[in-house]
Amino acid sequence: MIKRFVDVVLSAVGLLLLSPLFLLLALVIKLDSYGPVIYRGVRVGRHGRPFGIYKFRSMVADAERKGAASTSTTDLRVTRSGRFIRKLKFDEFSQLINVFLGDMSLVGPRPEVQKFVDRYTPEEKVILTVRPGITDWSSIKFHNEGEIIEASGIPDADEAYEKLIRPEKLRLQLKYVRERNLWVDIKIVVSTLLTLFSTRLGGRPIGVPE
Repeated sequence: MIKRFVDVVLSAVGLLLLSPLFLLLALVIKLDSYGPVIYRGVRVGRHGRPFGIYKFRSMVADAERKGAASTSTTDLRVTRSGRFIRKLKFDEFSQLINVFLGDMSLVGPRPEVQKFVDRYTPEEKVILTVRPGITDWSSIKFHNEGEIIEASGIPDADEAYEKLIRPEKLRLQLKYVRERNLWVDIKIVVSTLLTLFSTRLGGRPIGVPE
């Protein structure tokens, strides 16, 4: 109950404070390419229920029908404004709407598309017992997911994700589910903010547990 109360209050405050930025992003996206400002992709949430995740559109319209679910830094589906939006993680900010609505939490395992959830082992399905989040240990560690996929040299982005990112991502998500509490959530939020600044200055992710 406390976690949900914090989610509602902070997401409402965040949406209010960030509304000028949201208007600016909407204008930039609309001027740059054809399509809606907000992309609403289907993800799997708590108890395996699908929901529409809100993201500022950083790719061409109907991008999911034109390629893999995963994305590299040189993916041709990413728009000019989208590269800037993705680099600064602006596309994720609109997920505060999902947090306010109750689909997501500020902190929790990043939601996956159905095809990857279908591969969960019985042990991994415990991830679905909590609300997915905007950030967690795995999203901090793999803040440069697109760069990892690109550097792998594997043509299929989903295959690269499956081999190089997904196993460790699942380990960290299971660790979060087992150890979650308010203090862990605070550490993840602080680590996320520090990592956002550190990596933009050429540094490494901060605070990710072994």
